Amino acid sequence: MTYDFILRILIAALLGGLIGLEREYRAKEAGFRTHFLVALGSALFMIVSAHGFADALLSAEHRLDVSRIAAQVVSGIGFIGAGTIIFQRHAVRGLTTAAGLWVTAAIGLASGAGMYVIAAFATVLVLLCLEALNYMFRRTGHHYVTATFLAPDIATLQRIVNRLTTEGITVDTYQMKKNKDSHNSQSEEDALTGDLSPAGSDRYADENPLRVTLEIKVSRARDSISQLLPLFEGATLESIE
Repeated sequence: MTYDFILRILIAALLGGLIGLEREYRAKEAGFRTHFLVALGSALFMIVSAHGFADALLSAEHRLDVSRIAAQVVSGIGFIGAGTIIFQRHAVRGLTTAAGLWVTAAIGLASGAGMYVIAAFATVLVLLCLEALNYMFRRTGHHYVTATFLAPDIATLQRIVNRLTTEGITVDTYQMKKNKDSHNSQSEEDALTGDLSPAGSDRYADENPLRVTLEIKVSRARDSISQLLPLFEGATLESIE
């Protein structure tokens, strides 16, 4: 029986590690080690829940609910999943990784219960979802890019916004401040209606450049950063990600 339990833990860790390798390849917050440990721990909890209290059943009056510890794993994995979710400006990141950890825990529980075929089939489906569908959809839809740069004046910033708009790129939000003296955060509406117009640029018209952080929504067809660089001509680009 002990060797059977060891086999269950090994299979759970292997299947969880396969999902973790895909997340590691994508440079996600939770990678190989996290998924490996989640699956292994879930399998161990399931084994302990189902078989660890056999000695306590000394009479017919005792009953053992083997699902109780498994249910706590489902609840507890939410804390780890929540740690991978990041709300940055208007974009929520890490949801897929959190969902991957959740289903990895389920795969671990299935392996711990000896349901190897179901656990393996679930792993294949998860990998198909994460990798195959990512390959299919990477040329469709949009994704967010954050660019930070120094603009010598408001006119340069307006030209950059105009170039982005002409290329069909949406400026979702941005922050604008002097390189030395901070000013209020701006929105896309401000950029298009007044504060970035020549008439509204007087309060920014001095020798200090503007440090601007733009969050833009880009088509996945423009997945290469090099395709975006010419659009920031005239500014000193600090970072783009």
